Amino acid sequence: MKLGVFTVLFANLSFEDMLDKVKASGLNAVEIGTGCYPGNKHCDLDSLLESEQLRNEYLQKIHDRDLVISAFSCHGNPISPEEGFANESKETLKKTIKLASLLNVPVVNCFSGTAGDHDGAKFPNWPVTPWPNEYGDVLKWQWEEKLIPYWKGAGRYAEEHGVKIGLELHGGFLVHTPYTLLKLREETSEAIGANLDPSHLWWQGIDPVAAIKILGKANAIHHFHAKDTYIDQENVNMYGLTDMQPYGEVRSRAWTFRSVGCGHGLKEWSDMMSALRTYGYDYVVSIEHEDPIMSIDEGFNRAVSNLKSVLIEQQPSDMWWA
Repeated sequence: MKLGVFTVLFANLSFEDMLDKVKASGLNAVEIGTGCYPGNKHCDLDSLLESEQLRNEYLQKIHDRDLVISAFSCHGNPISPEEGFANESKETLKKTIKLASLLNVPVVNCFSGTAGDHDGAKFPNWPVTPWPNEYGDVLKWQWEEKLIPYWKGAGRYAEEHGVKIGLELHGGFLVHTPYTLLKLREETSEAIGANLDPSHLWWQGIDPVAAIKILGKANAIHHFHAKDTYIDQENVNMYGLTDMQPYGEVRSRAWTFRSVGCGHGLKEWSDMMSALRTYGYDYVVSIEHEDPIMSIDEGFNRAVSNLKSVLIEQQPSDMWWA
């Protein structure tokens, strides 16, 4: 496995300075945002699509530092009832898949999206309970009329370009668990898999190691985000795991994103690395920093140090003892 970083946390740096920082930190890979929620600070999609020379120069700057692009990321909401953002998300994903194909980047990361509750809705609706029955009816309509039709087309487009799609299992979107990912994959395309981020599994009560086993057996892990979550049980007792307080309310929130090793111990992170290797994932572990009580540099450096101590980098030796 290789260690990388989702470079949106270095949006204040130029492309070259960002690459220098990643290289100096001893990492091997960069995951680069191309638009929508992550922004496109380090990737001008249109310019790169238009010019082979610019693409070659772009890649050369990365390769000169012995780095690779693990994925392009354009998290948005392609089935949003807000037509403008839905169209932006769809177009950005399509362009990103095309650029990934041209640059031999194997994975594009994004969200599945969430629809409204009917065709005239103004905002997304994320049902989380089957009763009263109208919630279940909304969920069925969203999957059958919006989610599956869109991802059938997007999955086919990714297949045609030799690119895999990594859906982040993120609460608030229709694909947010191993089950919903596998269900969509079965209904659409094997190009669709997970960008597995344990931070979003923990707050849903899902064991990341178990999720790795479930998805790994189906060859459905395309990318991996390294981000931690601290669960404050006293606050869970008050607000529940679907806590709607702003992320900045750290003292009272039920859970908070943390840098790797600051929410769960390195034994758990080591178990995840072992499960990834055991179940066939031998690609990039990409650091994502969203820790509200650490600076970018401190949180990033903490994640680098902790992950380097548990990452499995080399191929296993022959079992000389057996």
